Amino acid sequence: MPRKPVDDPQALALRDRAEGLARLHVGLAQPAGEAELQRMLHEMQVYQIELELQNEELLSAQTGLQQGAAVFQHSYDGIMVCDPRAVIVNVNPAFTRITGYSPHEAIGRTPGNLLHSGQNGPEFYRDMWQMLQQQDHWRGELINRRKNGTLYAQSLSIAAVRDGSGGLQHFVGVFSDISQVKAHEAELDRIAHYDPLTGLPNRRLFADRLETGMARARASGRTLAICYLDLDGFKQVNDRFGHDAGDMLLMEVTRRLQDALRANDTVARLGGDEFVLLVDVSNTAECVTLLARVLAVVSEATVIQDERVTVSASIGVTLYPSDDASPDTLLRHADQAMYLAKERGKNRVHLFDLQHELGIRAGHEQRAQLQRALDGQELLLHFQPRVDLASGRVVGAEALIRWQHPGYGLLLPAAFLSGLQDTELEVRVGEWVINAMLRQLALWQTQGLDLNCSVNISPSHLMSADFPERLAWLLAQHPDVPPARLELEILETAALSDIARAAHTLASCRRLGVRTALDDFGTGYASLALLRQLPVNVLKLDQSFVRDVLTDGKDRVLVEGVVHMAQAFGLDVVAEGVETQAHGAVLLATGCRLCQGYGIAHPMPADALPAWVARWHTQPVWTQAGSWPA
Repeated sequence: MPRKPVDDPQALALRDRAEGLARLHVGLAQPAGEAELQRMLHEMQVYQIELELQNEELLSAQTGLQQGAAVFQHSYDGIMVCDPRAVIVNVNPAFTRITGYSPHEAIGRTPGNLLHSGQNGPEFYRDMWQMLQQQDHWRGELINRRKNGTLYAQSLSIAAVRDGSGGLQHFVGVFSDISQVKAHEAELDRIAHYDPLTGLPNRRLFADRLETGMARARASGRTLAICYLDLDGFKQVNDRFGHDAGDMLLMEVTRRLQDALRANDTVARLGGDEFVLLVDVSNTAECVTLLARVLAVVSEATVIQDERVTVSASIGVTLYPSDDASPDTLLRHADQAMYLAKERGKNRVHLFDLQHELGIRAGHEQRAQLQRALDGQELLLHFQPRVDLASGRVVGAEALIRWQHPGYGLLLPAAFLSGLQDTELEVRVGEWVINAMLRQLALWQTQGLDLNCSVNISPSHLMSADFPERLAWLLAQHPDVPPARLELEILETAALSDIARAAHTLASCRRLGVRTALDDFGTGYASLALLRQLPVNVLKLDQSFVRDVLTDGKDRVLVEGVVHMAQAFGLDVVAEGVETQAHGAVLLATGCRLCQGYGIAHPMPADALPAWVARWHTQPVWTQAGSWPA
């Protein structure tokens, strides 16, 4: 019977060595010469050494197999070996511990059939096998099902094992149960993204939801309402009943808010008693209707320690993309609107006014630009002459501020001063005007031009506590200019706001030697009281009376009455808005000698005024003004 062929290389080598030894043994048994005997002994020693080496290799291989078997048996990770058809051919004890399936139950089945949970879609397994075919390995996480039906998270590595010729022999899968790791990650995520008291999204998760909602609104063309909600009266409840009761109330409000809103809306708690809602709506009316329901449920009574207590809500709302701002700015706008809701009575909804906010923002930007203009010497003064029509003499000028804007050119006061009202910058600009005017008066004096100069003072600047002291300091910076050259113009309406304080400030200015004028006289409601209480030197007739003095007899009578009254009080009268020679003639006839207006001269740069004064005295039409017909 022929012997079965042996294919194992190590077995073949051992057989060859044995046959060689046998031949040597036969050779030694036969008579031979000394040299031949030595050669045979040497070969026998070589064969013996080779056999010992082969034996050591076999022992080492056996040890490796034993170690591999020990790892397979005792590994904490589950191990399964599958044939090329993905059928399980062997599993280790950890496989049974993790999955609940014994080797007998697992062997012969595929992992997908045995452990399938339904949580991983077909695409997941298609991508897995595609990578195995291309790269001979795959690593990832998936959800599998134990024998008892419970789901668990699994970290799995699969490797394809091939023979020397590249043929696929089997797959080895090594996996571990990472359910606890996932549970810990979920807990960390909850702590990071959810409010610990109410379980609502916190500020961090809300920010993510807001960005997602904004993207959805842009794509759908719908409106996203960002609603900032603050509880009215919560502090009183918290202080009276304690923090535990306050927490209970917050959880009850949370439940009501969730019930009042829809499943796709978001309720988040930012902290304290402040919540924010994200509501997808089609229009403003839908948003108002929904928030009315929110107000109603929040204001329902809650029983705390056997007492019925009620709180309400103030809600501020801004609508995206009508308010097309960044996420942080949208939340700030809703917060601003919420405070307005509180100021207007609480328990109400207030919609953010975008146009108002844009106006405020533009005012801030303009003030910042004006601050830079003040520091960068972009401000300058123009001067409008004031003349005595009876003598034809130029007696002074009014200083008027201008802004040489680098982008818009020369700007008049109306374009930038209104945004400074009641700000610190308004006072700084006012002091700059006074200082620049005093500096210009000093320069004109060196040129032989002696003029009085008036300047407008804003109400808040005049009423500032240290105005007289600051004015004295500015005068001291220009000792060559007599204080009487300076005339401060204040609005009649400003003086009316606090007559006593205005009178005290003007009296302090008079003690410094500075003259004062009441501007726009006749437009207020207590002119006689002002004349009696305010220490002023000049009345300036408002141009609204002067403009119609040629056509309206009542205005002419009013002008005459003011002139006579001023003369009785020992005050000078200056008419503003003199547009024509005819206006000048009528005013002169009523006794008003001092005039200014476009009919005399437009405001001009400081360096142009000396030449204008020289030309004025050569104009016969004005030097003969005293002979004009009334």
